[in-house]
Amino acid sequence: MAESAPEGGFALYVHWPFCAAKCPYCDFNSHVRPGGVDAMDYAGALVRELESEAARLDARPPLESVFFGGGTPSLMPGAAVGRVIDAAARLFPFAPGIEITLEANPTSADAGRFADYRAAGVNRVSVGLQALNDSDLKALGRWHSAAEARAAFALARAIFPRASFDLIYARPGQSAAAWEAELTEALALAADHLSLYQLTIEDGTKFAVQHAAGQLIVPGAEEAATLYEITQEIAEAHGLPAYEISNHAAPGAGSRHNLVYWRYGEFLGVGPGAHGRIRSGGRLLATATERNPERWRAAVAERGEGLIARDPVAAADQAEEYLVMALRLAEGLDAARYERLGGRALDPARLAALEAEGLIARPGGRVAATPRGRLVLNALAAELAR
Repeated sequence: MAESAPEGGFALYVHWPFCAAKCPYCDFNSHVRPGGVDAMDYAGALVRELESEAARLDARPPLESVFFGGGTPSLMPGAAVGRVIDAAARLFPFAPGIEITLEANPTSADAGRFADYRAAGVNRVSVGLQALNDSDLKALGRWHSAAEARAAFALARAIFPRASFDLIYARPGQSAAAWEAELTEALALAADHLSLYQLTIEDGTKFAVQHAAGQLIVPGAEEAATLYEITQEIAEAHGLPAYEISNHAAPGAGSRHNLVYWRYGEFLGVGPGAHGRIRSGGRLLATATERNPERWRAAVAERGEGLIARDPVAAADQAEEYLVMALRLAEGLDAARYERLGGRALDPARLAALEAEGLIARPGGRVAATPRGRLVLNALAAELAR
């Protein structure tokens, strides 16, 4: 019998770590294998790890979301995607209206491949456009053109019930006027969801090396804040307000998968470098798998899983993780849940001071960052957690 969903929901993340090329800004666990991989063998290993992890759970709550991320999941054949979805359906009850998302790259988008994903059960696609002009796409190390990006998203909209795309802003040399024009065009293309990420320089990336050497100049903090404010204003005016600091949607159209993360639900992660938060043996565990695909595959063949960590999450850490995640949402966090998780209430005097400064609002027992507060979100979270 299906168990009730954990507070915040329950989701499955499936990691496909392979890409045709490594983007210079990307610090995700992605790998290039020029000789290709045996996709069906890899899908079988994902299923085996999923079976092993499902057997350990305290309950089998309904899955609200399955998310294929990467890497470039749109390099997977439809049969491999279908094999994983079928296993998930066998192991878990599916919640009504389950969201099954696959991340796609315009260079691997074609009608046949997309049709295979739809037949396998995928009902939402997130397309990584990243920019809508060729010069910036080249600077970002993307292989597709702006025309290919637009065509890929049009194809996604035609085949899937829901489709979203990503753009990166605060790019090298990007002016406020240029971003405003590009964002306006993007909103005209968009359906009911759009992800708009500020470019960050991540350690271990090619961009980090270039930035340290003075070869890559990105907008400074004030310029980036201006671009962020432009983003919020224009997207909201087009009916896609931010429901999370980098994600915009029409009412009720937020990503169910990512909402599980931000609402601090439970999620099971399978595949190389996948992370999870699952309840097993009466404890919330932080899980992580081997990052290297070949070592992960060997571990699954040997013992049925690639896990390298299953660590209990202390009550105080659960409360802090919940605060940091939920504060990203426009709806904010439930102050009573924070207290239940950590055994300690948010400080009333500190809340009052932050509210007086215009950094938070407190609607109906919740704590939400205001537009001013979102500009200093990390500092705000640290102040609330003191």
